[in-house]
Amino acid sequence: LHKETRYEKFLQQHVDASMTVEKCDEEMKKKWIYNVDNSCKFTNTFILSNEKQVKDICKRQGSPYDTSLTKSKEKFNIVICQLNNGARKPNCQYNGRLHSNVRVVVQCKGGLPVHYAKHIETIESNNATTGKIPMDSTSVPTNIHV
Repeated sequence: LHKETRYEKFLQQHVDASMTVEKCDEEMKKKWIYNVDNSCKFTNTFILSNEKQVKDICKRQGSPYDTSLTKSKEKFNIVICQLNNGARKPNCQYNGRLHSNVRVVVQCKGGLPVHYAKHIETIESNNATTGKIPMDSTSVPTNIHV
């Protein structure tokens, strides 16, 4: 029996050029993306690209990020599927959001991406404010006026 490598699992869970926001429910189920305890995974990101471009992040198209991660030099479009509150198997239902022109941060092992860490908005990202310094996707803006 072939045990899939971490790289194969990464490709299956995070790389899909034809992914759309509408396909979250169906793809999460089809690709068998669950938590280790088999419950619905809370969130999953798909990079709308091909294997070669994503693999290149760990070769020439990436720069060191944090201590052990690699950030893409290229910008990608991604779809983030987020679990609807309270959804349980077998009815894992997701909301999909498209983010365009983001850099993705991955963990590379042996020149291959094996873990998706997060994305970083850039000036060109669809939901970043033009002309502002790009913000890390985990930081909280303080200049929001309600």
